[in-house]
Amino acid sequence: MQENSDKPSRKKPMYPVNEALHQYLKDHGREVKLPVSYNNLLNYTWSTPITDKKGKDTLWEKTSYDSREWEFIRDGLLKIYAILKTEGDLSFTRHLDVARVDYCTFGNSNPFRIRIINKFNDNYDHYYIKIADASRIYGLELEHILSPNRITFFTYQNTLVEEHIPGIPGDIFIQQMMESPETNRIRLAKEFVKFNERCFIRLLGDMRSYNFVVDITPDIEDYQYRIRCIDFDQQSYEGRKSLYQPQFFKENYPFVALTLSHLNKDSIEQYQTEEKTMVAMRLATSRYRVKELLDIMSKDTISPPEKVKQLGHELALYHSNPGFLKCHSQGEILRMNLKQMLRKNLALIPKILRRSSD
Repeated sequence: MQENSDKPSRKKPMYPVNEALHQYLKDHGREVKLPVSYNNLLNYTWSTPITDKKGKDTLWEKTSYDSREWEFIRDGLLKIYAILKTEGDLSFTRHLDVARVDYCTFGNSNPFRIRIINKFNDNYDHYYIKIADASRIYGLELEHILSPNRITFFTYQNTLVEEHIPGIPGDIFIQQMMESPETNRIRLAKEFVKFNERCFIRLLGDMRSYNFVVDITPDIEDYQYRIRCIDFDQQSYEGRKSLYQPQFFKENYPFVALTLSHLNKDSIEQYQTEEKTMVAMRLATSRYRVKELLDIMSKDTISPPEKVKQLGHELALYHSNPGFLKCHSQGEILRMNLKQMLRKNLALIPKILRRSSD
């Protein structure tokens, strides 16, 4: 399941949200006036590095603000949490406070992580504030529509607010839980096959182990696993086909080795087909919303022309479909890739729906 591939781009540029995408976000309830912006949070006076339990730098910094600035920011961050969690009902914020505002110096989005704490029981929750990058917004929306996971996020001008996605980071899972006797390796391998297929179908790149989490759910006599993306910056950005397939990253090799040792070819193909069927079902039920999004994305610029040309060429060879060579944007390539990979499954959906209603 491995091949040699280039690494993802070290620093992806931010792409602005155009008017058409802004209107889409408004129409679908994603655009909300926010009391605090990303730029407001940049006005911290100093920061201190945050280390893990072993003293290793986490690449996050705890920020501190001037007292006059802090009251405005604290109040705004609590209101944003209410928008995320209770549709703006501020009555629940009386017993909440902002415990910390952390800033990440690593990666493309340089996010702020907001920790909200319940003053009565010390329970805490997180959310993130980032620059509103069009690539990431397309990725979040496609994840919400086409994956088994729902995601809450909002935008306003140049600010993006995302809920926290719970789970064990993939690299930590490899280090601490992959070899645990409680880990059901067959079910985990099955989920990695499905995850790999989901990413390739919707062309989400750079899913190295630290860009996804493993969500574990106790089930009858065992556990079920769900691998969830947490980084959407590389939605339809890269030119290399293999960068959209998690199986080809060296960071994910333990998952690949696990899969090859516990699943045969027929099982892998079965799980790939299962995932295609589920994505096709979601696409069919949200077809008008997906079409609207892809129409906007097809006219947008979220990748350099040379990457668009390269990806079109590689997918044309992979799928034996010269139609990819005629694509002029990543949105057009994604639309064609969805049709190419889901055509058979979409054709079967009317029969499936008829059987389910009998």
